[in-house]
Amino acid sequence: MIYSHEVELMCPVAKGAKHEPAPIPEEGKWVHSKKIEDISGFTHGIGWCAPQQGACKLTLNVKEGVIEEALVETIGCSGMTHSAAMAAEILQGKTILEALNTDLVCDAINTAMRELFLQIVYGRTQSAFSDDGLAIGAGLEDLGKGLRSQVGTMYGTRKKGVRYLEMAEGYITGLALDENDEVIGYQFVSLGKMTDFIKNGDDPNTAWEKSKGQYGRVDDAVKIIDPRKE
Repeated sequence: MIYSHEVELMCPVAKGAKHEPAPIPEEGKWVHSKKIEDISGFTHGIGWCAPQQGACKLTLNVKEGVIEEALVETIGCSGMTHSAAMAAEILQGKTILEALNTDLVCDAINTAMRELFLQIVYGRTQSAFSDDGLAIGAGLEDLGKGLRSQVGTMYGTRKKGVRYLEMAEGYITGLALDENDEVIGYQFVSLGKMTDFIKNGDDPNTAWEKSKGQYGRVDDAVKIIDPRKE
């Protein structure tokens, strides 16, 4: 280490106070984090690109500073989905500091990584007060049995009103309307379940019928419209 001439001429003064860093909650413990390997936690965060044409939800499970599990969910940009494929391969196995300073291909994913880094190093994780944190694989729980992201897609115009297109339950096939043409429910098909039924040997029509469901007062509807065509 190189010292300037002025510093070399100074006499030493002993350091009196010795302050530890503020402890942060990590997986049910209070930790004085000094090194990257002191950091553990499971958390989520959202990122966006500069033109804000798409967004990324990033989920990381960090153990002793290393990303052991990564879930990358994107919406609104076709290029971002391909970037997510590369980012999911890049992230696991890196320390959180490496990941923060790695190009994760898409601006939205990089922004999400920045937001998660702040949560993790400040002890604001989802697992801050969970003993031993969450098991590797916990990131898949948000996806449910069909391992599909929960997506909401709604569209509306002043002239023609609202159209539900996609709900957490699945792809919307019908909007139930009452006598005032107000929405009172919807019909849907779970594409994840349908795909699984087909993989297990059902023909597509049978799988479609087995994957259908409804929500609200569909049985009381005066009419049901196709939200994509009517």
